[in-house]
Amino acid sequence: MRYTPPMRLLLPLTLLLTLGAANAQSATTLRLGVFPNVTHAAGLVGIKQGLFQKQLGNVKLQVKEFANGSQVNEAFAAGAIDAAYVGPGPVMNAFMRGVPIQVISGAASAGAVLVGRGDLKLRGVTALAGRKVAVPTRGSTQDISLRHLLHVNGLKASDEGGNVTIVPIDPANMPAAFASKQVDAALVQEPWGAVLEAQGAKLLVNEKGIWNGGDYTTTVLVVNTQYAKKNPEAVKDLLRGHLAAINFIRGSNAGAQKAISDQIYAFTGQRPDRDTLFKGLARTKITWDINLKTLGEYAQLNKEAGFARDVPDLARFVDLDLVRSLAK
Repeated sequence: MRYTPPMRLLLPLTLLLTLGAANAQSATTLRLGVFPNVTHAAGLVGIKQGLFQKQLGNVKLQVKEFANGSQVNEAFAAGAIDAAYVGPGPVMNAFMRGVPIQVISGAASAGAVLVGRGDLKLRGVTALAGRKVAVPTRGSTQDISLRHLLHVNGLKASDEGGNVTIVPIDPANMPAAFASKQVDAALVQEPWGAVLEAQGAKLLVNEKGIWNGGDYTTTVLVVNTQYAKKNPEAVKDLLRGHLAAINFIRGSNAGAQKAISDQIYAFTGQRPDRDTLFKGLARTKITWDINLKTLGEYAQLNKEAGFARDVPDLARFVDLDLVRSLAK
């Protein structure tokens, strides 16, 4: 039986904000989730440069660090966060399970690569047969992308009857996993692909080869729709800070690199060097826009990978009207 989310979850964000505008601002905090990844650069820069807090004013920003989309889904389901930067794959599945969330902006496109251990001298995707490949978590955007790459190259994951073992590992822990030879390759977001290369890993597939010539959304900004209805101004201010961070990144590469490096260090205790961050940013497009056509195709990949029985109604899952109006 096909699941139909409750109608209260299907209202567009712009309508929710309109309905909530008549109510007094009730929030004193906004709890924002973010990962220590270059693909979350807008979030990292917005936090480090104080751009979110500047826009939020008296609403206090509370930052919550996550390592993967599964953790974000659990936090949204538990009501523990109000908004988050996260990959489209996990939240797509959470939305279809009825979690009250909606995508309100893009944040990054591309920015993921497939790398293999340098000592193995792997060549291409077909060399992954019989190997262990790391992804951030099961059902992550990278997991879905890897399974698609395997399929088009005549391979399958072990849980699909094939011989490629997919191993969930938090990206910040992948360098140690490579060094100890726990895994043979990884499909991972930046800067961790570039970090792995810096310690000797070899690039097998670049960001353009992962999917659709690099025109695929890697990170979105998602809001709890119940929070949005009660606190429309806080959501608008969050988006204003988000856009300010994107503009900062576009206008100051050096400043952005420092802010990203500082925030990743604050989260992980690891500080990617300048060259690594430069490479990671060069492979990532920081943007509020989303190509809905390729997102729809990606939803089909999610279904193909076995993580969903259906695809979401993108008109209800994504609402870019507000960010478009603010970006003008």
